[in-house]
Amino acid sequence: MCSRGWFDHVAQRWCPVCAPVDTGAGTVQHPITELPARVEFSRIVDLTHALGPDFPTYSGAPELGFDVLRSYDRDRKNVKRWVIQEHIGTHIDAPIHFSERARTVDQIPVDSLIVPLAVIDISERAQDNPDAELTPDDVVAFEAHYGPIAAGCCVAMNSGWDRYANGRRFRNADDAGTMHFPGVHVEAAMLLHDRGVGGVGVDTLSIDHGRSTEFPTHYAWLPSNKWAIEGLANLAALPPTGATIFVGAPKVKGATGGPSRIVALL
Repeated sequence: MCSRGWFDHVAQRWCPVCAPVDTGAGTVQHPITELPARVEFSRIVDLTHALGPDFPTYSGAPELGFDVLRSYDRDRKNVKRWVIQEHIGTHIDAPIHFSERARTVDQIPVDSLIVPLAVIDISERAQDNPDAELTPDDVVAFEAHYGPIAAGCCVAMNSGWDRYANGRRFRNADDAGTMHFPGVHVEAAMLLHDRGVGGVGVDTLSIDHGRSTEFPTHYAWLPSNKWAIEGLANLAALPPTGATIFVGAPKVKGATGGPSRIVALL
């Protein structure tokens, strides 16, 4: 992946484990007096929604609460207990979420969470059709314009749906309770799988579109130890290619996913 060279460069020059210095006297010292050179980026884009108890959820019911354990007025410190469902807000789906034996979130290799990002824009279509899906034709058209999608990268669907994240329109449920929001068509997921893509992301509540009841995209994608991100923000602020995504997944043993801090570097 594109960030590997940077990490190797930093490790070899600055890491006290990776870069021991032979003094010539039979001893090894580490270069602790030098600091790493600053790595410059033109922009850092936060792809994470702020999460609170009122954030829209897939179920429609509140899935985050806080118990105050310590308060500054009483205890001179602030401590809260979170009561939370794993799949809320901007979060990662671990492969085990729709699998029997795939990786839990703590088992996802960290180097697969810092990867190039490709953003495929379907926002114009989704504006008129809330049931729009990212299709194989979208993937093929993207590659025709920008070149082949790199193996190991993350492909994100920008439907523009993040602008609804603070209201009922995010779920967009009709009178029968059926939700209507964009997602990734299962055939597009299979095509991205064949391209060797490592993760997919959406700016909606689910990688399956809202009307789905069988979750074919989840079942086609996650069991092969690939991850997904749901509830992304600010994808419109990114170019189609050229960004690197950092997925700050929680390292909780056995977790099927969890709220994540996700940023893109340009």
